Amino acid sequence: MNELDLLGGSGGNGRNGAGGSSGGGGKRRQGKGGAVQLSSAEQAGWLEDIYRRYMTRQRTVNTAVLSVQLLILALFLGLWEAAGRLRWIDPLLFSYPSKIGALLVSSSVDGTLWPHIGVTVAETAAGFLLGTIVGTALAALLWWFPFLARVCDPYLVVFNSLPKVALGPIFIVALGQGFMSILAVTLTMTVIVTTIGIYNRFRDMEPGLVKVVRLLGGSRWQLFRLVILPGSFPVIISTLKVNVGLAWVGVIVGEFLVAKEGLGYLIIYGFQVFNFTLVLSTLVVIAAAATLMYQGVALMEKRLVSGGRDS
Repeated sequence: MNELDLLGGSGGNGRNGAGGSSGGGGKRRQGKGGAVQLSSAEQAGWLEDIYRRYMTRQRTVNTAVLSVQLLILALFLGLWEAAGRLRWIDPLLFSYPSKIGALLVSSSVDGTLWPHIGVTVAETAAGFLLGTIVGTALAALLWWFPFLARVCDPYLVVFNSLPKVALGPIFIVALGQGFMSILAVTLTMTVIVTTIGIYNRFRDMEPGLVKVVRLLGGSRWQLFRLVILPGSFPVIISTLKVNVGLAWVGVIVGEFLVAKEGLGYLIIYGFQVFNFTLVLSTLVVIAAAATLMYQGVALMEKRLVSGGRDS
């Protein structure tokens, strides 16, 4: 007898049981075809056992995935270390992990690294948050005024296709060498992508929900507040994930052009003095900081989306 047989006819009427008792919450009843019907408590326990087994399998798979990832990373670092020390590769150009780690430790201890990290993280956070807010606001504006959306559509496509780095010199001349130029480069990376992605979600919201609100006499503001915006939370969070990478790219490119401090400045300085260990160590710091930002957004997505489903 399989699990489905145990549940057979469990959702039906107890009167269908052959000789079974119609009462008694803990008694089993005989259903059609000889299948045993379980009580509500037994069904709940059976489903809970299935769920526990499923979660155990998921934890096992997650552990296996993490183990393989760490193994690949360890093999890569070990091979890189051996290649650098044995001169299979040029250590001047490619360095090796222990040398990079020693530079990171020394620059962290003497305090020379932290100001650069602080500057770049602050610029990235500003560009990330402002780009997301402005892009979402523009998407809402385009959804609110369909005529405006049709007018702006080709301009958004063209501006999105422009090489953003080429706009850097224009921002430097217009805004000067400093934070505003870097922020402007970052916004060109994040705003348009955010606007296009979220607007498409606003526009393609499930028609049935929109019709229900309109049939009930809801205003356009109520439609946006109760249906469009809540229904777009997953897309907004996904856009945040994309913006993490775009914000870092925009800030580093901006620092390449104008900065006198920051992680982008360290990369340029390392190339100028042929200190490629400095370049690679800075890339490690950028990767670590970007990963932390991404994981923060992923955690927020998990809480918002799961909370929305629970409600």
